[in-house]
Amino acid sequence: MLRCSSGTAFGILSGVFSEAVLDHFRNPRNAGELPGATATIEVSNPVCGDILKLSARIVDGRIAEARFLCRGCTTSIACASMLTERLIDCAIADARIITADSLSESLGGLPAATFHGAQLAADAVTALLQKIGSAGR
Repeated sequence: MLRCSSGTAFGILSGVFSEAVLDHFRNPRNAGELPGATATIEVSNPVCGDILKLSARIVDGRIAEARFLCRGCTTSIACASMLTERLIDCAIADARIITADSLSESLGGLPAATFHGAQLAADAVTALLQKIGSAGR
């Protein structure tokens, strides 16, 4: 039986994805649960089955901390990781400018076939902001 070594698999990935995508995939930032979160949401892509859970702790109108759990493809994990980096210390109003396109650009551009990972992360921001907004009413 032939098996690919992890080096071969990553070699194939490096031909498809930017180094930034691979870095966030291999070394995701802010992964895990967030005890004491102000808001937690979960979004999914019914087509591919990727699931993203995003939690944030809000202090004085800013996102003090953000964490994620993701079951999905390379780009879904990388985009969730990048998303948390962009959210931390961000004013709630400023988080609204995070889009799928801006996440893709932050990661050096995503192939069209994997852009759904950026859309999932953007959907998570929208859902999180809606939850934060409804909790403040």
